[in-house]
Amino acid sequence: MTTPKTIMRWVSIALMALFLNACASIPPGSTADPRDPFERYNRAMFSFNQTVDDKVLKPVATGYTDVIPDLIRTAIGNFFGNIGDVWTAVNNFLQGKPREGTSDVARVVLNSTFGIVGLIDVATPAGLVQHEEDFGQTLGVWGVKSGPFLVLPILGASTVRDGLARPVDLYADPITQIDSAGVENSLRALRLVDYRATLLYSTRMMEEAALDPYLFVRDAYLQRRESRVRDGN
Repeated sequence: MTTPKTIMRWVSIALMALFLNACASIPPGSTADPRDPFERYNRAMFSFNQTVDDKVLKPVATGYTDVIPDLIRTAIGNFFGNIGDVWTAVNNFLQGKPREGTSDVARVVLNSTFGIVGLIDVATPAGLVQHEEDFGQTLGVWGVKSGPFLVLPILGASTVRDGLARPVDLYADPITQIDSAGVENSLRALRLVDYRATLLYSTRMMEEAALDPYLFVRDAYLQRRESRVRDGN
């Protein structure tokens, strides 16, 4: 199973390939978007990621939804969401948003206790809204520009800023603190499959609607990241 060190190695390789291909010509029919000067590399990596997804991740996620009941999948999603709230809280504090950070901490405490280690989301009905923050967003709030669009191996759509911030997110993941490598890797695998399962419907719609999936993913990602850095403003 993939470990944080392995993922970081992939990210490093991707960044090296990015700069080696930075001067390569943009393929015919491209949009020549100034946000995407590395389109040749990005399209190649996007195609590679799609192949991995079609051959491995998508079939496993489909089987997961077929076998695991909705109630259990909801509990699994809640569990990993609770873990994610820990790093979200840290990033909210780093971004100078103590109210949101305090709310995130309260979510973790409430869900970890009354929610049975996060399996039940009791915080949301109690009025504690779930946020999504990572270190790439924190850098954006600090004024670091996103830089060009960048597709990472396996990890998918990103930007230069978000790609460089990703190792921080990986090492800050509470799952990394688990002593047993077997348990840690099993949880990472389960989280990946569960997350991919939540995207089955949306990716199917994208495949049916988008003439160019690469452009669809690129534009959607850049718009969403800008919105998240600005908290929707």
